[in-house]
Amino acid sequence: MSIVTFTTDFGDADGYVGAMKGVVLSRSRGSTLVDVCHNVPRHDIAAGAFALVQAAPYFPPGTIHVAVVDPGVGGSRAEVIVVAKNHIFVGPDNGLLTLAAPKPDAVFAIESSAFRRSPASATFAGRDVFAAAAGLLAAGAPPEDAGRLLAGLQPLAPRTPLPANVAGILHVDHFGNVITSLKAGSVPAGTKQLLINAGETGATFTWGKTFGDVDVGGFVAYEGSTGFIELAVRQGSAARTLNAAGHQTVQWEAISA
Repeated sequence: MSIVTFTTDFGDADGYVGAMKGVVLSRSRGSTLVDVCHNVPRHDIAAGAFALVQAAPYFPPGTIHVAVVDPGVGGSRAEVIVVAKNHIFVGPDNGLLTLAAPKPDAVFAIESSAFRRSPASATFAGRDVFAAAAGLLAAGAPPEDAGRLLAGLQPLAPRTPLPANVAGILHVDHFGNVITSLKAGSVPAGTKQLLINAGETGATFTWGKTFGDVDVGGFVAYEGSTGFIELAVRQGSAARTLNAAGHQTVQWEAISA
């Protein structure tokens, strides 16, 4: 029995997710369908990528993950099936799959008519391409039958390297914690604090391991459960403190004294 997961920015007020599930079940009636998240902020590819990487590694080998945060739907971005770490990812090649599959074993373009619904809508690839492909995969079709082998995946924006003292904001979670693209290994040994600036707003965060390292209302930076550095205000909101919603990056400086 195949497991198929869904991560989208579709929300739960419309029938879009239901339509995708119907397509999968029409091709693989016995599949187990799992919702990862459908409240990714609209068009926020980085947030979708983070939601996917938070959950995907904990599913059994062979799981098929459908991810759709696709502001360029109908455009030039490729539609792909990605094989990585004994999992299969299906979605647009716009950076959405890159965190979950940073070193894919294979990337295939979804070109075969068998892997697509016909006629296919130009604006609903989630239903007519990605769900259709996932349903066929769940029924046992090999990924390589979908189309030609591609060189790899597009990186998650920004596509140009960031300066050493700048980190991207990958996600702001329900608690107001700011998840950055900075890995813990980038922080020098002996660091006591991180000075974080988002535009004209700045704050100093204690470099710690968990929220309990600071008092209520205190600022703490730590390595989160996915390996990225997170910024938090204990029982508060780092996102509000830094006005993170208005920025895509933060500047950081390690303080050892």
